[in-house]
Amino acid sequence: MSIWTHIGEACETGAGAVSHVFEWLGTLFGADPAMRRQVAFSVALIALSAKMAKADGVVTADEVRAFRAIFVVSESEERNVGRLFNLAQKDVAGFEAYARRIADFYGDDRDGLTDVVDGLFAIARADGAVHEAEYVYLERIAAIFGIDEREFERIAARHVIGPEGDPYRVLGVGRALALPEIRRAYLKLVAENHPDRLVSRGLPAEALKLATDRLAAINRAFERIERERAVPQAAG
Repeated sequence: MSIWTHIGEACETGAGAVSHVFEWLGTLFGADPAMRRQVAFSVALIALSAKMAKADGVVTADEVRAFRAIFVVSESEERNVGRLFNLAQKDVAGFEAYARRIADFYGDDRDGLTDVVDGLFAIARADGAVHEAEYVYLERIAAIFGIDEREFERIAARHVIGPEGDPYRVLGVGRALALPEIRRAYLKLVAENHPDRLVSRGLPAEALKLATDRLAAINRAFERIERERAVPQAAG
């Protein structure tokens, strides 16, 4: 049985409230912690993205497409994803209540909570920009998750690594560091954010695009710093 089928079943028995889905999640897969983490990530991202879709006043087709780009879902399972998304949109509970339940579920697993915020950023930028209301929403989610300001800014920077982005923020390093020190920080991030590592800590295999996009942003940041610090060749 797929994680989406489990989620669909939870929605059917949830009596119209996502809180019941969270309660179901808390008792799920006691003998299979890996599956439990994968379902937790999926539930968190679906429920919070549904609430975030209202942050800028409208649910756009781009946001729906962005969610599908992050999660590879078969046509037969799309209905189960839609059930939870629609349930969260209609639920009278606020997003802060959702975030607290998710934070309680993850406990001390800050890496897993960081993955959730990263996924929400990817969805928020679907229409080409993270709007102010969405940014404020994500700041509040991160605060409830216990993610500090520096780490939040590093997550945010991964999603604006174009010409206006700051590659030093993506890598979490200071501009005064020498290139060898920056390289060490970069290699550490590469090891920590390898897709296999993320899957082992609970990222569903269906969401591997999120992991590969994150690693690509880290690589681009270091490449930009290398280029900026390259010594121009003397004319022959």
